[in-house]
Amino acid sequence: MDLVISTIAQGLLWALLAIGVYLTFRVLDIADLTVEGSFPLGAAVAATMLVAGYHPIVAILGACVAGMISGVVTGFLCTKLRIPALLAGILTMIALYSVNLRIMGKANLPLLQQDTIFTIANSFGLDKGLTVLVVGAIVVVLVAVLNYWFFGTELGTAVRATGCNPHMIRANGIDTDVMVVLGLLLSNGLVAMSGALVAQNNGFADVGMGVGTIVIGLASVIIGEVLFGTRSFKNCLISVILGSIVYRAVIAIVLQMGMPPNDLKLFTAILVALALSLPLLEARWNKFKKGVTR
Repeated sequence: MDLVISTIAQGLLWALLAIGVYLTFRVLDIADLTVEGSFPLGAAVAATMLVAGYHPIVAILGACVAGMISGVVTGFLCTKLRIPALLAGILTMIALYSVNLRIMGKANLPLLQQDTIFTIANSFGLDKGLTVLVVGAIVVVLVAVLNYWFFGTELGTAVRATGCNPHMIRANGIDTDVMVVLGLLLSNGLVAMSGALVAQNNGFADVGMGVGTIVIGLASVIIGEVLFGTRSFKNCLISVILGSIVYRAVIAIVLQMGMPPNDLKLFTAILVALALSLPLLEARWNKFKKGVTR
């Protein structure tokens, strides 16, 4: 039972990353690699602020703002300097490695003696697993509701339309460059918030903790879409959150079966590749069945 609670709790903490990746990958139709830098950026800012004596919630908000700034930088490179989105994200990601080292002052910053949002929640009498689960659920539900509300507004609809059909949205007098920057801002803000929560839960921030986060986010998005559908934007948000939990469950299962932890990145990459190829495999299978029945 403890393993189930821990798996769901971890899935909820990483669900913010998955939502952030969904906003760029599906809503804006951009493969943004900034997340590999903004995730540890959020952890670094939150850890540094906690060590400096700030309240954990203030540290999380500070991490979110730092992530937003990184998204704006990528958006500026992409829209104003006309650097391809993929390359712009890579450039920001590389730059953030040095920025994160500057913020923390070293490669790893422990939080052993610091109060975090989870230690504060422990004062209500819950054990560690349930505390992470409750805090993660509250934050994820709040973020999902705010995203659902925002993307239902005129401004949010313009962001979604920019990803679907930028030519049409330009014809309606909307500045697509601003919409792209806004989408990247929101995405990386959520990713950095996820990094801040994960760092507080793990008890440290590390400059290398962002390696592979884009693949983890994509795995959560793809798994959620395949298993739970994409009928509406609300359904997509729920699918992404559940996809993050399912991904963590799959990881827990393969670890229990004896897979070496060093192979997890390879396993995740293969899982994402299979999930992305499912539509093609399904079409070929249906075509094969039709040929056999004839």
